[in-house]
Amino acid sequence: MEFVRVAIAFVLGLMITMGRLEAQLQVGFYSSTCPQAEKIVREEVSKAVFTNLALAAGLVRLHFHDCFVRGCEGSVLLDSTLGNTAEKDSPLNNPSLRGFEVIDSAKTRLESTCPGVVSCADIVAYAARDSVALTGGLWYRVEAGRRDGTISLASDTFSNLPGPAFDLDQLTQSFASKGLSQEEMVTLSGAHTIGRSHCTSFSSRLYSFNTTLDLDPTLNSAYATQLEQMCPNSSNDTTLVVPMDPSTPNLFDANYYADILANRGLFTSDQTLMSNASTAQLVRQNAFNGLLWKIKFAAAMVKMGQIGVLTGSSGEIRLNCSVVN
Repeated sequence: MEFVRVAIAFVLGLMITMGRLEAQLQVGFYSSTCPQAEKIVREEVSKAVFTNLALAAGLVRLHFHDCFVRGCEGSVLLDSTLGNTAEKDSPLNNPSLRGFEVIDSAKTRLESTCPGVVSCADIVAYAARDSVALTGGLWYRVEAGRRDGTISLASDTFSNLPGPAFDLDQLTQSFASKGLSQEEMVTLSGAHTIGRSHCTSFSSRLYSFNTTLDLDPTLNSAYATQLEQMCPNSSNDTTLVVPMDPSTPNLFDANYYADILANRGLFTSDQTLMSNASTAQLVRQNAFNGLLWKIKFAAAMVKMGQIGVLTGSSGEIRLNCSVVN
């Protein structure tokens, strides 16, 4: 297994080098300025995930929601101010987005060890990688050198974040607008193999699918019954959550794709991957070759981490991740 890990890391390294954008991100960016950076982040993530496994999914999602809005520049971490509602307080992020305290803990230690050096955006990227690895995914090398943005607008989330009710065309267009292919969209959707969802994100599939049907006909009937028991129609409890992958909710594996093949995709945006021959073939491929999917996922995460980055003299290195300097 060690040989496989090293080989995969080598291949990913080649892919990173060959696919480098103009932005000067690089593996080992802090090797001379803060050589303990990745170790410190890994320790804080490990401590948090071992205490609460659900935080792993939260940290992966935090990176995704950061990168898709204004690029991977840490704007999702900024607090709202008197005159501005920030991304984290958008209804698309609050109360579902989590893991902020893990980033803050890592940042506090990093500021003590090497003040003013490691960006919050890079901490988010490292934390997502470590969360994947800790739950059974592949460890991959993360390019760093991102700097932090200074603007965070809740209004930006509505036009940039794909929603759970998106159909295939909407998903494809959303990812394409960020430079990601349809195959990478299918690959990254597999992050739903860990974590939980609020009932409100999919309850329309159970109780108000359209004007003639209450239940989404693409939803497995037995699974729908289970979901109805966990998410009663009459309940107003916005804290009710269910696992996105009911069989292995804390394990980063390919069961997400097996669930979709069995019409057990939780969101419309999950099950819609079967609505097209090419994406359905990718679902089947990932379901039956989990290692290949994990390799593709690692490569797609590296590419996603390059979206809209700030480097060089752009942006800043925040001293506190929740406020601008």
